[in-house]
Amino acid sequence: MVLFKKGAVAAAAVLICLLLLSCLGLSAVSYAGVQRSSYCIVLDAGHGGVDPGVLGTVSGVKESDVNLKIVQKLHGLFADAGFRVVLTRKNQGGLYGLPTQGYKRRDMEKRREIIQEAQPNLVISVHQNNFLADRTRYGGQVFFREGDENSVAFAESIQPRLNELSGRDVAVLKGDFFMLECTDAPSVLVECGFLSNAREEQLLLSDEYQNKIADAIFKGTLSYLC
Repeated sequence: MVLFKKGAVAAAAVLICLLLLSCLGLSAVSYAGVQRSSYCIVLDAGHGGVDPGVLGTVSGVKESDVNLKIVQKLHGLFADAGFRVVLTRKNQGGLYGLPTQGYKRRDMEKRREIIQEAQPNLVISVHQNNFLADRTRYGGQVFFREGDENSVAFAESIQPRLNELSGRDVAVLKGDFFMLECTDAPSVLVECGFLSNAREEQLLLSDEYQNKIADAIFKGTLSYLC
């Protein structure tokens, strides 16, 4: 299967990159001459507070809660690897202040403010998908900012690893999303799976599968940086 081959190539590329860095005597906290501690990655957990996002078909789980759990796992992976990590949302609350009229706009503007203040090198926004017209749909999908080749390359480094988890042949897509327009840095929005699919919903609720999703995004990011 073509995508399996791409995933294998990506994995091999990461290994080769790490081996080369090791052989060259470079510090474990650098990539291609870039110090990880000065390399900023913004992680955005979509929705929150009175905005739950989509809801699980069976459990009724809030997308916002699943997003946050995956982002927290990603935070640990990137921080342990020596990167500077900034979160737009750190808890189950929203970023809008009071839940009055216009709260969604205020929430999005606050996220943009956090991103711009961080001056990130990369932005990853985490979400869950939903398609009630066809509840059999499943698998992760990565969206990139239109017109930005770096964002395309970033997305294409992550997508094969999500495909390995789902067994699907999915390509990256351009996305017209607010979170992809907050900075000139390469930005992707990752729909980790479908909460409208009962089987995938159960997977996304499990700590083990959330770890696998986070690991796929993390390793895809390392592949992009190499």
